[in-house]
Amino acid sequence: MTTIYVDADACPVKDEVMRVAERNGLPVILVANSGLRPSRDPMVRNVIVGASFDAADDWIAERAGTGDIVVTADVPLAERCVHAGALVTGPTGRIFDAANIGMARAMRDLGQHLRETGESKGYNAAFSARDRSQFLQTLHRLCGQAKSLPKGMA
Repeated sequence: MTTIYVDADACPVKDEVMRVAERNGLPVILVANSGLRPSRDPMVRNVIVGASFDAADDWIAERAGTGDIVVTADVPLAERCVHAGALVTGPTGRIFDAANIGMARAMRDLGQHLRETGESKGYNAAFSARDRSQFLQTLHRLCGQAKSLPKGMA
């Protein structure tokens, strides 16, 4: 069965994920390094991993696979999940797939290099209502896509 994995630390769309998952009858696993608000929904599971660097990313990457959906803003995690066959979106609705993950990773690495050398301050744009709307549309589409995979693939 398709599972939605959420890289939950600082994720601005957890509530939206819950609503879409409920409409589609899909389980959600929220993975974080620190505490999460418990859910009474039996389809929602909270996983608290250790505080070590990339612990949440490693946990998700080890489990997500073909037919699963991953929500993350972390490009290296997105890359790992795309290679495992998962459907991946960022919280702004940006799709990560085999066609664009290489460029996304290269741009992320370039931005990191520019921040480290002081060439860039690395400010991110504020999360907007438009981003939230785009995310909802993308997640609905990914749920439909995951459900349409042949049996045994999701």
